Parts: sequence; structure tokens; C-alpha cells
Amino acid sequence: MTTQTTAPETPSAPAAAQSGLIGLPHRLGRALATGGGALTIISTFLSWTWTADFPGDLTVYGYPGGLQVLVLIGAVFTTLFGLASYGIKGLGWLTPGSADSALKLAALGTFATAWYTVIAISVELGGVVNLEPGGYLVAVATLAALLGALALPFERPAPDLADPDDTGLERFRHNSRQNWNTFKAAFASTTPAPARQLPAYAEILVIVAAMAAGLLVFTYGIGTEYDELFIGFLLTAGFCFAALGKSGIVARVSAITARHRTVTMAGAFVAAAAFPFTQSDDQYATIGVYILIFATVALGLNIVVGLAGLLDLGYVAFLGVGAYTSALVSGSPSSPLHVNWPFWASALLGAAVAMVFGVLIGAPTLRLRGDYLAIVTLGFGEIFRITVLNMDGTSGPDVTNGSNGISSIPNLNILGFDFGKDHTFLGATIGRFANYFLLMLLITLIVVVVFRRSSDSRIGRAWIAIREDETAALAMGINGFRVKLIAFALGASLAGLAGSVQAHVTYTVTPEQYQFAHVVPPNSAFLLAAVVLGGMGTIAGPLVGAALLYLIPAKLQFLGNYQLFAFGVALVLLMRFRPEGLIPNRRRQLEFHEETEAPAVLTKAGA
Repeated sequence: MTTQTTAPETPSAPAAAQSGLIGLPHRLGRALATGGGALTIISTFLSWTWTADFPGDLTVYGYPGGLQVLVLIGAVFTTLFGLASYGIKGLGWLTPGSADSALKLAALGTFATAWYTVIAISVELGGVVNLEPGGYLVAVATLAALLGALALPFERPAPDLADPDDTGLERFRHNSRQNWNTFKAAFASTTPAPARQLPAYAEILVIVAAMAAGLLVFTYGIGTEYDELFIGFLLTAGFCFAALGKSGIVARVSAITARHRTVTMAGAFVAAAAFPFTQSDDQYATIGVYILIFATVALGLNIVVGLAGLLDLGYVAFLGVGAYTSALVSGSPSSPLHVNWPFWASALLGAAVAMVFGVLIGAPTLRLRGDYLAIVTLGFGEIFRITVLNMDGTSGPDVTNGSNGISSIPNLNILGFDFGKDHTFLGATIGRFANYFLLMLLITLIVVVVFRRSSDSRIGRAWIAIREDETAALAMGINGFRVKLIAFALGASLAGLAGSVQAHVTYTVTPEQYQFAHVVPPNSAFLLAAVVLGGMGTIAGPLVGAALLYLIPAKLQFLGNYQLFAFGVALVLLMRFRPEGLIPNRRRQLEFHEETEAPAVLTKAGA
């Protein structure tokens, strides 16, 4: 009688996925994460400290305030994702992707914000003795929720069969790759399951809700009253957005907005136009108008870098050309021209002169590629700054007043509407910067339309072909020089248009405003970072990237000499974990994530 032996069965993926990063059973971990989130919600209604010396007044029972509100938001997300991971009926819409991955990120964000607050209270007030019961409870509850979330299962990658001829070094590399893939799988999201398409009116309501939520988050972030609250806002907003992305909600909303692009654009415009009416004074509207100027110029640069693939390090010079041109003809007493053109004429002139400079600079340089083109454009930016610095009547002709610049630029007056005065509209009073915010918003809309129409056109497809492989594009009959020159000229004209408004907003234009790496954006370095970090080749990417890159340095001034260090660390981390940008197009996302399944139809360049 012979005994028949069989090879042990390979465990299936669900069977293999019995534990997470820590050794707790996954059922206990899920209960711990959900219960910790619920206890965190309760803790936000308790007092966290006994004195109101800590900003935000965390001494009140029954009413969350300051950083407690942010912890409450994170705890609500943690609890909801935890309940959804149980498969509770009615919560399936919340996690069309991966409930466990979303729960991990929500718990981590809540833990980070809560412990940051507890540590800040202890440091600023002189020890943990200044914590009230709510402070101790939130520390324990968020830690429990995080440990429970880390115990949730994830699918481990199937191991490759070992090669008997492998050397020890090869086995070490193999095991290292397996361990890294296992770690990444802990926070990996699954592809959202296809959902039943909603009626058109319901999808429009979803778009409206998304725009309202975006306006609320932006208004809250820009209006944070003290430093600790802004740090907590960054932690909560970043992790919650990542959790929503892992859950699949962001992908669902993106698919809906792609089907209603015109409605989405109109909704975004209306939501942005409502921002000045949420402000009681010009303090934050000032930041808003500068963000729009920065974002508009970044979107123009996105044509050059994102669509055509041309690395331009001197793009801020075109903004300066438009600003100086408009300042010279707008009636400034320090202008040697002594003319006062209407705004529409000065804006068109600024865009036209910037376009001419774009052609003059691009014609002899666009035959270069890569690093050589970047060096030449960087040189052009410095040449522009030095030229306007020397045109002071001493070193050169008296045109720009040298380092003093052109000052006392008058406020705009369009059809009798004085942008320098307060106006009442629908019972709300809007000030000077709110007026310019609405004007700049209109110009941003024009730039968005130009970008969208250009990217969807034949010339836009030629830009993308040049960006992907210039040699192949030339072999297919595309006139590379002409196509790149059009991109350079169009991007320069859009920057000049934004510069025309900037001159009136700032009252004064000076050479130091247009350096490569000026302390305050916009400058060439920050503009390029906004395009890359936001998402090259998209519309929303540079707008979001510019908003973050302007808002974060403005709010991190309390760090003093460590401001740029903290900012640089944040950029490095973002590029490490999301190299395709915050809002990437599908082509670029596939380049950086080979494990992502290719869609049946790739979205357009401007999606």
C-alpha cells in the first residue's frame, strides 16, 4: 500500500490576510478602531485644559472649540469608515473603494491632530498637569483607534517561487522588495467597484455639495486665527482627503465632474465668487486675490511645462513684463509716459507685449531641449530683472525708475466702478481687495477656458506628443519648433494678462518682485512647484497647488528661520508619496504607479 502525498495548498488571499501591521486579530482591531473613534467624538465635548490661556478656549464642556473641532471631524470619519468596514447596510456608498485603507488614514490623521494638541497644551502651559479629563481621554482614544486600524487585514502580495540558482544578494533583494510591497499594501486602495449611475439632477447635486465643501474648507483654512489651529487644519485636511481618496469617494466624484465639465466649471466659479461675501473685512480677501494671481500665472505656465513639456525657469519675467507695461500706461505719476489708458487697453497691451517677448525669447532658444532650455530661460528671467533695475536714467534710459520701480499706480475704474472703494452688494459690503478678487476671478476663468480649449484642440494634442517623445512627434510630421513657440507665446501672454492686474493690486512694481526665488511668491521657483505638485497637464492641479504654496508660507511665518525648512520637508514628503501631483491626469498617474490598472479610455489632458 502506497501513501500518496500532496503538496500543501497555497492559502488564498482572504485566508492569508489575517492581520495587519501589528499582531492583534483583525476583528478586535476593527472594533478597537471604531470604538476609539466613538470615544474621541465624546472627548471633544469635554474640557481638555483648565485655563483659557491656550488659544481656542478648550475649557468648555458640551461645545467643541478650536482644535477640538478638527479632532471631531477626524473622529467622525474614523467612526463612519469603521462602521462601513463591517458592511453595515446604508454605508456602502461611503466606501466604494477600500474601507480598511480609509480607516487607517482617518485614524492616523485624528491621532496626529489630537496628540499635537495635547503636546502643545503641555508645552505652552508647562506640563501634562494642565490637561483636563477630556485631554487624557482623547489621547488614549485616538491611540487605541490607531492601533486598531493598524491591525486591520490587507492582502499580501503572492510570493514568487524561489530560484535555486539565486545568490544570497539576490535573495536579499527579493525579500526586501516583498517586505516593501507588504508595507505598501497596508495603505493600498482597491479599485472602486463600478457604481450605478445616478440621475443627472442627482449628479449635479453631488457637484454642488463638493463645491460647497471645497469653499468651506478653503474659507476655514485661510481664516485660521492662530498658528496651532492652522497646523491642526493641515493635518486633518491632508489625512481626511487621503482617506476619502482611498475610500473611493474622490474617484466617484471625479467621474461625475468629468461627465459634467461645464457644470463643474460654473459651480467652481460661483463657489469662488462667494468667498469675498464670507469675509467681514479685507484681511483674508487680500490673501485670496494674491492666490488667484499666483494660480492664474501657474496655469499659464502649465501650458508650457504641463502640456508641451518645456522646462521654463524664468516664467515670472513675463508676469513682470505685463505688470510694468500696464503700470507705464495706467496714469502713474512716476511713469515717464504720462498716459492714462483704460484697463481693457492696458491689459491687452500687457498681454501683447508679454507675448512678443515670449516669441523673441523662444525663437532662438526653443531649438534647445531639457536642461539647456532650462538654463537659457533662467538667464532670461535674470536679464529682465537686471534690465528694469538699470533703466533708471543713470545706467540706462529713464523708463522704470530702477530699484524704486513705478509707484502710486491708481486703482482701476471700469465703467464708473471704483475698485478702490467699498461697495454694498445684496446687503454685504465688499472692500478693495474683494473687488480685485472678483476681477481676478473673471480673468482666471478666461485663462481656464483658454487652457481647456487649447488642450483639447489639434495643437494641444501636438503639445502632448512633443512632451511624450519629441523625436517620434517630429517623425510623424509635427512641426516641433512652431508648436513649441505657440505654447511659449500663449503662456507668456496669459502671464502678462495677470501681471496687468497685479500692478494695480500692489500699487507698486519693483524689480525684486520678479526674482527666480523671491521670499514671497509668485516667483519662478514657486510657480514651477505649483504646477508639479498640483498636477501637470490638468486645470485643477495648478490652481490647488498655487493655493497651497501661497497659503502655507503665509501661515508658517511664526516658524521664523525654520519656515523654509518645514516647507521643504513638506514638499519632499509630498513628492515621495504622491509624485504625480495632488490632482494628476490619468496618463501621468499610470507613469508613477505601474500597479494601477490602465483605464479603458484615458481622460483628456485637461481633465
